[in-house]
Amino acid sequence: MTKFRPCIDLHDGQVKQIIGSTLTDEPNALRTNFISKQPSTYYAELYQRDGLKGGHVIMLGRGNEAAAKAALQAYPGGLQIGGGIKPENAALYLEAGASHVIVTSYVFDEEGVFNEPKLAAMVKAVGRERLVLDLSCRATEDGWVVAMNRWQTLTNLAVNEATFEHLSQYCDEFLIHAVDVEGKCEGIDEELAQRLAEWSKLPVTYAGGARSVADLQRVQELTKGRVDVTIGSALDIFGGTSAKYEDCVAFNRLAA
Repeated sequence: MTKFRPCIDLHDGQVKQIIGSTLTDEPNALRTNFISKQPSTYYAELYQRDGLKGGHVIMLGRGNEAAAKAALQAYPGGLQIGGGIKPENAALYLEAGASHVIVTSYVFDEEGVFNEPKLAAMVKAVGRERLVLDLSCRATEDGWVVAMNRWQTLTNLAVNEATFEHLSQYCDEFLIHAVDVEGKCEGIDEELAQRLAEWSKLPVTYAGGARSVADLQRVQELTKGRVDVTIGSALDIFGGTSAKYEDCVAFNRLAA
């Protein structure tokens, strides 16, 4: 059954909700939907209280390490961590309490070319069972393509059935942000969600555009319950108005 998975997005050490497509190096380009007055631990403790597991903490750039570790320590084993994860630092986050580490950019070179030996090194460092591959993507004329470096750089890796089949040997789960709709609260990419269910044999979480419990139900229908969903900017705990956090918690309880 489809489950609601929570998130904690960190930028400059604060919990924020950001429109993903604006995460560029251009001055004044960043568009933020919400900046929390609460620390990361507030959300981690909330998710622990309500039995929400498998949520992701994403460090969007530098200066987020302390806030990320604090959240992981507040909810040991309940959260995954991504953003700048490498074999050299992964153990620090696992020791802090992360259930899994999430990687994208590390497994590509600077030009965006997929580097399988680097992925193998990541697996060697943490184990396949502790690794989530983030295949966050942008839509192109030829289909979806993985985007790295805060979703600015298109890589040479297509998001399709062959990619999922090949990469499944390296990880425990997949996380896919639909970057084109991320943070916009304009609805999910239904075609992508449906394809993820067809392509992935491993657990997969979709993030991007979800704005209500109705979207959770829609993904459940489209994917026959095989894809989980993250709701961020639309949630009332992140300043949103169209999705109540308590309703999402209730959805999970009904699905259990």
